[in-house]
Amino acid sequence: MERYFLPYQVRWLRDGAVKRIMEKSRQIGISLCAAYDLVRKTSAAGNQYDAWVSSSDELQAELFGMDCAHWARLGNHLFSKLELRVLDAKEKISAQVLPFKNGKAIYSLSSNPNAQAGKRGRRVFDEFALNGENRLLYSIGQPGTMWGGGMDIISTHRGTANFFNELVNEVKHKGNPKGFSLHRVTIEDACREGLLAKLKLKWAAANPDDARLPWCDDDFLQAMRNECADEETWLQEFMCVPGDDNAAFLSYDLMAGCEVDCGSPEPSPACHASHSSPSSPLAGPGNCGSPIADGRWSDPANPANPADRPAGPLYAGVDVGREHDLTVIWLLERVGDVLATRQVVCLEKATFAEQEERLYGILALPNFQRCCIDQTGLGRQFAERAAQRFGRYKVEGIQFTSAVKEDLAYTTRTAFEKKTVRIPADKFIRADLRSMRKEATASGNIRFTGERTANGHADRFWALALALHAARQQTNRNRIFAQII
Repeated sequence: MERYFLPYQVRWLRDGAVKRIMEKSRQIGISLCAAYDLVRKTSAAGNQYDAWVSSSDELQAELFGMDCAHWARLGNHLFSKLELRVLDAKEKISAQVLPFKNGKAIYSLSSNPNAQAGKRGRRVFDEFALNGENRLLYSIGQPGTMWGGGMDIISTHRGTANFFNELVNEVKHKGNPKGFSLHRVTIEDACREGLLAKLKLKWAAANPDDARLPWCDDDFLQAMRNECADEETWLQEFMCVPGDDNAAFLSYDLMAGCEVDCGSPEPSPACHASHSSPSSPLAGPGNCGSPIADGRWSDPANPANPADRPAGPLYAGVDVGREHDLTVIWLLERVGDVLATRQVVCLEKATFAEQEERLYGILALPNFQRCCIDQTGLGRQFAERAAQRFGRYKVEGIQFTSAVKEDLAYTTRTAFEKKTVRIPADKFIRADLRSMRKEATASGNIRFTGERTANGHADRFWALALALHAARQQTNRNRIFAQII
């Protein structure tokens, strides 16, 4: 066992508790370890239970199933190969199924809690906190362990207002009523127990001249910290410290319920870069846009596939910056009752001419309806020039007063609460939206502020809020017009 695994992984594998829970850093090899553990238990000759795995999405379910298949092949336990099987056509529930010679199988499912209903055996909830319905998932899955099998919950934190954090706190501070065995592994813990040495083997195999090979643990940890979108991200994603949902205006659960993944096994530049150079094409770094039907990302003005061109009404919000803040253009398409993100353009230190060029390409789209631009300070001339060119009915400048910001902020949160907006699953967007805070002034008034970081100054939040405002205003105008005629 020690040949393949580091000490913190070995401790998990040797823990024979019926119920186990782990709060962990990202990318320290726990999912691979959990797959090994599940294979050895499910394939055992005397085992009586199937295993049901819930992952954060279908892609993760497939990857977890592949990890299980890897260990099963090494141990020669397989009855047949990993296969995709439809479990409930009506509910569109499928699973990656790995059958063993003993007649039992591992079922690797997506995050849908209903997929756990009516099934007996071992449960593994991987990245549990990332599931927007994790309380329901636990409630449906837990009764299935009554006849045996046990339960493992493994996750990175995702805020304090989250059932995963509640379970961890029960173990630590409330007498552990559910009887979990708790494990906690930060990135620093993992480094102390040999993670960097394992990583260097991978890096050297890919590139013997990799510049990271001379690093010590401190070098590695500092690099990881520098790459995080903000300090809260570092603490939560790598140090097992959940972000404070009481201080944030948008909780992680709210955002997770509206996030759409890029649909690619590899992070694409379109989803994970924070900025773009003014000269880069619209589909390049700093832009996110997703046809909601399949999760693909493309430039709506010039899609690689003409079929990907958004057909519904389009709305945009623009938060204008120059030297210290980003200029962010957020484009939404109305798809039924949902406003789906089609593109997020982030420009850093771009000239106003370059910013206008990017915006005007969007405003010129034939199905574009309305754009709202923050005209406070630098944005006034920007908004006026756009309105002169495309008409004041299509372009509106918004002066940010306290009352206006409050209306925009609550409109945005309502969209997340009702799940009528879809946003990219992007770490920079998530951090920017999380940075928004509602504060009370000494005089008792409410103000909304965003912490200024290298990632911006809540620029993406306000661009999204303005885009949602544009869609709401246009909808109201259409209703009034319909009543008149």
